[in-house]
Amino acid sequence: MEEVAFFRLTITNSLSSQVSQKTFSSAVTVGYIKMNLELITGVSAKTMQLQLLSEEGVLLCSLLDDSATLGSHPVQNACILHAVETDQSREKGEFEDASQVPKYQLTDEEYAKRSDSLLAFKKRMKMGRFADEAASKGSAVGQEEEEAIPVGSRCKVTVPGAPERLGTIMFVGETHFKPGHWVGIRYDEPVGKNNGSIGSHRYFECPPLCGAFVKAKNVCVGDFPEETFSDDEL
Repeated sequence: MEEVAFFRLTITNSLSSQVSQKTFSSAVTVGYIKMNLELITGVSAKTMQLQLLSEEGVLLCSLLDDSATLGSHPVQNACILHAVETDQSREKGEFEDASQVPKYQLTDEEYAKRSDSLLAFKKRMKMGRFADEAASKGSAVGQEEEEAIPVGSRCKVTVPGAPERLGTIMFVGETHFKPGHWVGIRYDEPVGKNNGSIGSHRYFECPPLCGAFVKAKNVCVGDFPEETFSDDEL
């Protein structure tokens, strides 16, 4: 029985400048090699002609018989198997020229509707020009809040996890300690967190622990009489 050997061959083709390497057994047929190289080179197995070249590129022979084994040819390690496309309608470089590849292009309107695009991501994250739009919307919302929650009005404050508290609105607007619009409250009782100032910045005057800042959604403006306590109450 003929001993089986394995050869590491360099693969080239007439359609592109692509170079690769592949190992074949001496027992495989030329037809089998063509089917394998079709996937690598893009040359059709039906119209492929194989040439065996030395490592230096000298033509040794053409592999014309599909039923012949690789080992029946003068093959050695590092030889070159060159796949030639005999179909004249195929052109060299057709797989390398990206300009010939049909491209799918979206219109601006179609792109704007996509939810998986960079544009959609920037909108969600309020990045770039969308950051300015968000800031403009924030300003508009702030003006609406100032109109709906006038300074000096009585109010009830409801914050999740805390009892309802009554007080007077002393400030509505942007602050230096957190972004957005805040409502400054002077509570009737010392149930707040400050005296109307945060750090060195004063927003309004009130006794210690009677001041607090809350979001407008937690404020209900209405006719809430100020709580008073008699001398008999502790």
